[in-house]
Amino acid sequence: MNKSELVLAVAEKAGLKKKEAEKAVAAVIDSVVETLKKGKKVQLVGFGTFETRARKARTGINPQTKQTIKIPASKNPVFKAGKAFKDAVGK
Repeated sequence: MNKSELVLAVAEKAGLKKKEAEKAVAAVIDSVVETLKKGKKVQLVGFGTFETRARKARTGINPQTKQTIKIPASKNPVFKAGKAFKDAVGK
């Protein structure tokens, strides 16, 4: 399912017009991104948790040249599925 298919599904299930559903989906995504940028997490009970995790700087190897390279520290978004979500998908 891509974003446009998600918008159509939300419009259908919520009884909204496509434009309204598109705004709602965009607002949810933007809110999650903004919250993660601030270093906070987004917890949706029964669905899961979005958060960021810090990765330390490390050294790696360029597979083409076999040279050692330094990989800088970074923050990456992660999603941990909630129990109800796992159970629903696992059936």
